[in-house]
Amino acid sequence: QVRLAESGGGLVQAGGSLRLSCAASGRSFARYAVGWFRQAPGKEREFVAAIAWSGDSTYYADSVKGRFTTSRDNAKNTVYLQMNSLKPEDTAGYYCAAKLLRTAQTMAVMTYDGMDGWGKGTLVTVSS
Repeated sequence: QVRLAESGGGLVQAGGSLRLSCAASGRSFARYAVGWFRQAPGKEREFVAAIAWSGDSTYYADSVKGRFTTSRDNAKNTVYLQMNSLKPEDTAGYYCAAKLLRTAQTMAVMTYDGMDGWGKGTLVTVSS
């Protein structure tokens, strides 16, 4: 298991930017793929983006492609989600999750219980 904690959420106007961070505990963080998911009120959780454990590949949902970028700094045990050109429909709780030795694309289809750890989330609100 790996412990994760998100930060960086907040209120932003449409067209603005935010950068979320997912900080992990543990010495083997570099071996974990990390995915970003979001859940809006009354809606199901959906995949947003992921980065492979190797850091050499990323994968994005069509709804955020070209606007969001995920990256990792293993020296800091942290994964980032840079969100640009935010839209009101991006409003949601954002969660990071980790799974040992997975590719980025695989993270998109992982189940909740299949992950090795989840953060508690950070709220992003985009006003129109």
